Amino acid sequence: MTAHSIAVIAGDGIGKEVVPAAIECLERIAELHSLDLEFTYFDWGSDYYLRHGRMMPVDGLEQLARHDAIFLGAVGSPEVPDTESLWGLLIPIRREFQQYINLRPVKTLDGVRSPLASKEPIDILIVRENNEGEYSEVGGRAYRGQPHETAVQETIFTRQGVSRAAHFAAALASSRRGLLTSATKSNGIIHTMPFWDEVVEVTVRLYPDVTLVSELVDALAAHLVLKPWTLDVIVASNLLGDILSDLGSSVTGSIGLAPSANLNPDGDFPSLFEPVHGSAPDIAGKGLANPVGQIWSGAMMLQHLGHPEAAEHLQLAFESALREGLGTRDVGGPSSTAEFTAAVLAAIDVYHALDAIDARVTDGPAAAPASSS
Repeated sequence: MTAHSIAVIAGDGIGKEVVPAAIECLERIAELHSLDLEFTYFDWGSDYYLRHGRMMPVDGLEQLARHDAIFLGAVGSPEVPDTESLWGLLIPIRREFQQYINLRPVKTLDGVRSPLASKEPIDILIVRENNEGEYSEVGGRAYRGQPHETAVQETIFTRQGVSRAAHFAAALASSRRGLLTSATKSNGIIHTMPFWDEVVEVTVRLYPDVTLVSELVDALAAHLVLKPWTLDVIVASNLLGDILSDLGSSVTGSIGLAPSANLNPDGDFPSLFEPVHGSAPDIAGKGLANPVGQIWSGAMMLQHLGHPEAAEHLQLAFESALREGLGTRDVGGPSSTAEFTAAVLAAIDVYHALDAIDARVTDGPAAAPASSS
């Protein structure tokens, strides 16, 4: 039996509802695929901050480093400034563990109505550079409270940071339809974005089967709304990738569906898996949260840990529940969080039974011994 140690941080708001739902599904999948998923729970987040003045303990990163993966729910509370909640937990994890790729699928799912009139299927992977860019810590504020108060935030691109994101995206595109779109704003941002364009172009030359299109981010945002089915893989900086992936998930029906993986592709540190949505305090505790983003993030975690069949099994199950019209209210369905989770668990069992039947049919009855002459 394959064992994996997984650190679980449900975090805030609806994270405390969707994480248990997803873990229930992961445990069922693990049982059926002979996996030993060892979950260790950490009560870090905004409630922890209100008690201790920080989002996680001083040695929090050391504790997380002992695990194979991190499963995160959501971070954020009206009682804690966003600068504290995000920079006190998620951003340090991404940077300390060199999770320099943020992978976000954008895909239409049967049973989920898109706000677009077109019925063309959408299947996009957004590769977001995850450690630098616009989310740098370089900058500051001066003359606070004065009429001439000043704030400066530096965007930092390195050749290493841009090229490794481009490599990852180009390799993905090469395994799919061979089309890579790079998000830029080099007509208005005179230094960093032309540098981004240059490094991406040089990198993608190493992938002769990949066609690169560099598209201004405002035009690309319109493209995502008007003809998203023509896009395949998008590579973008930290800020642009964040915005485009939220837009993409809305175009496919609900941000509650969207998963993500914060990856350390080199395997030197644990990777982190989380839904794209936030903590949604307005619906927290009401049983209305959509667990698909968290469950799908769990499937991405299984894939990353080397279990593609288990990942596919889990994805087939939640897609089946959606196809049957059993989604939560944000996608037009009738189900509560618990009811939808129960539907996914039932679908997991159904697919397992079908696989067992298929196996028996494929193997057939034992061959009769040949008669002697």
